Amino acid sequence: MRAQVLTAAGRPLVESELPAPKPGARQLLIGVRACAVCRTDLHVVDGELADPKLPLVPGHEIIGTVVEKGESVDRFAVGDRVGVPWLGWTCGVCEYCRGGRENLCDRARFTGYQIDGGYAELTVADERYCFAIDPRYGDVEAAPLMCAGLIGYRTLRMAGDARLIGIYGFGAAAHIVAQVARYQGRRLFAFTRPGDAAAQRFALSLGAEWAGASDEPPPEPLDAALIFAPVGALVPAALAATRKGGTVVSGGIHMSDIPSFPYRILWEERVLRSVANLTRRDAEEFLALAPQAGVGTQTVAYRLPRANEALADLRSGALQGAAVLVP
Repeated sequence: MRAQVLTAAGRPLVESELPAPKPGARQLLIGVRACAVCRTDLHVVDGELADPKLPLVPGHEIIGTVVEKGESVDRFAVGDRVGVPWLGWTCGVCEYCRGGRENLCDRARFTGYQIDGGYAELTVADERYCFAIDPRYGDVEAAPLMCAGLIGYRTLRMAGDARLIGIYGFGAAAHIVAQVARYQGRRLFAFTRPGDAAAQRFALSLGAEWAGASDEPPPEPLDAALIFAPVGALVPAALAATRKGGTVVSGGIHMSDIPSFPYRILWEERVLRSVANLTRRDAEEFLALAPQAGVGTQTVAYRLPRANEALADLRSGALQGAAVLVP
């Protein structure tokens, strides 16, 4: 099979011919039809997430078709279309797994990080961590749902019943969660890079009442802020924009250091928390909700050999919505 391979952190991916993988017990061999490019992929490729499996096929927003089943597979049949997310395996026996928080499992393994992912023509995945995809979505359209959508949904859930939501960083995750928030009847403000008028217009087109720069105060205090940009300086900015008792949720897996800030912007029972990974329950809930809410994705398709170009476009902020690789 053809694949894009990371051989060392900080180096471009290498187009390679690899042996086709074989599914083991409870695994599916999947013919990849689309794989979205996530900011987490950038963190892996750029060396900001430590100790990936090397060499590595990145990619964890996979849509594909089952072409072969391993032993004991009972959830899917050959020909079924499935999605594969970031969470690829958990132990099932630790206190986190038994307590419904498998996203925190110390032994968890992640697609496109410790497990070869979807920047390839074929991939292998544990059937227990694969999900059926609603037929109303095409392959390219569905791919960003598998992480941008799932992490955005979990981040929004952490905001509780907040009515006025501020979103910092209007990229792939934000453009999906904005649609869910509006479907739920919440109000929405969007914060973008200073001077990024195109991103602000994009946010307004998806239902934001106001869009401005991340260093601007909002027209009124937020009930909750969701941070998707990996910029630590946004944390005190978001706290300062949030009303008493409000919540600031960091949805990224990596962020630059948070600068010191005065206690007064955290005081008055504001809450600062992070989101780590996802659970299978998140996937089941969100993938059922997305078509009901009419969630669509804005995508830019790249052929698989252009993976480095897609990563560069994401790194530079040149994309609205999500890049998707198509083998």
